[in-house]
Amino acid sequence: MTTLNVRDAAGRVAGATTPEDSAPSGLVPAAVARTLAALGRALLVAVPVLLVSTFVTFMLGGLTEQDPASVVLGDSATPADVARMREAFGLDQPLLMRYVLWLSDALHGDLGSSWFTKIPVAQSIAERLPVSLSVAAGALLLAVVLGGVFGVLAAVRQGGLLDRTVTVVTSVLATVPGFVAAIALITVFSLLVPVLPSGGWAPASDGLLVWASFLLLPSVSLSLDAAADVARQLRTGMAGTLHENYIVGARVRGLPGWRIVLVHALRNGAGPAVAVLGMHVPRLIGGAVIVETVFALPGIGELTKTAALGGDVPVVQGALLVTIGVVLVSSALVNVLLVKLRPAARREM
Repeated sequence: MTTLNVRDAAGRVAGATTPEDSAPSGLVPAAVARTLAALGRALLVAVPVLLVSTFVTFMLGGLTEQDPASVVLGDSATPADVARMREAFGLDQPLLMRYVLWLSDALHGDLGSSWFTKIPVAQSIAERLPVSLSVAAGALLLAVVLGGVFGVLAAVRQGGLLDRTVTVVTSVLATVPGFVAAIALITVFSLLVPVLPSGGWAPASDGLLVWASFLLLPSVSLSLDAAADVARQLRTGMAGTLHENYIVGARVRGLPGWRIVLVHALRNGAGPAVAVLGMHVPRLIGGAVIVETVFALPGIGELTKTAALGGDVPVVQGALLVTIGVVLVSSALVNVLLVKLRPAARREM
């Protein structure tokens, strides 16, 4: 029975988890349909989540006891002045109506203006968002590269010294908060060995090397726990995959070891790692608030913190809306990627 299984696996392309994958020509529409179906399911989840989260966000600002008209005008304002300012802010309308109007304007790109600086919220976010996205994207890239490399090595060498070392190191890194890692990195690479700046920001227009020097430490500090989780999940997923019959069949056929590991086993064993990476995206965005404070980065996290401390509700609401949108888009992309990596995952979604 085992011989038959091995021969059967040897006759198939390793990593082909479904019959559709072994017939590449006539089933391209089916693959496209699966991708569109996964994207459609993600959108069906994203729309109600967006409505609920934006409603809660708006209500938190709308139910605050702070009167922005009084704050902006100061103590010397007359009741008539306050009433005119409330009308200008739209605060004289019912709360639910204000939410509908705010969401409608937001979907058209109008997030309102700051109560205090009068600067459009969309403009402030557009200036700050590239910084936060650069740090989050850098952290995500580092998590994929570091977690992927050490996860694959641990799976290939499972039970050995390298596997045990990776397990211990990732277990430790997963418990280190981002701000602790940030302080440690600043101490080492900016004070003891001053090779990287301890804070601040330089845009890519100043030069890629200068930009990367300011980006590296914040991205590393955010990526450590994500890289640790990716490595552990990838090691676990590939450890079982490497013993599947189609992997044995690929070895019998004489396929190179690197191809078996990096093409066939990695594709079928990467599902849990991709899923946990998707769950880390909100953490990367949320953790950017603390990291931006430590490194004095002019990102959206710093903008939100300053606006919240100052009671600038429109800025806080706009920043949270953009953050929610980024998280929902990343979640949809992760769902589609899971289907592309492992077609069998579409039955689990």
